[in-house]
Amino acid sequence: MRIGELALKAGVTPRTIRYYEDLGLLGPAERQGKGFRYYTELELARLRKIDALKGLGLSLEEISGIIDLFFEEPTMLRGKQKLLEILQTHLQETDEKIAALEQFRGDLQANIARIQQYIEEVSNQ
Repeated sequence: MRIGELALKAGVTPRTIRYYEDLGLLGPAERQGKGFRYYTELELARLRKIDALKGLGLSLEEISGIIDLFFEEPTMLRGKQKLLEILQTHLQETDEKIAALEQFRGDLQANIARIQQYIEEVSNQ
């Protein structure tokens, strides 16, 4: 299939496909005839896997490190194991950010209470 058809089936733009090729997420397309790029079902499957991984919160850099693992063997076990590691890291980072935000929220509440108390004391004099 040509790039336009692939883009339509995958729900992306031809520009996105070219960008993914530049990043190495997709192999270079075969050129035939008048130099048109032609793609197979494998590229469509890779685009769908990229979209699914992006939906899980992975960056394109993270995806580039694991995408090939999903196409090495039918069970995709190695890809799923690596994906699990990445998601566990994301969860840990998220928990750390939440803890930092909760601390910041507590600090804000304490500062607000202190300023309100000061204002009330000055207003009552």
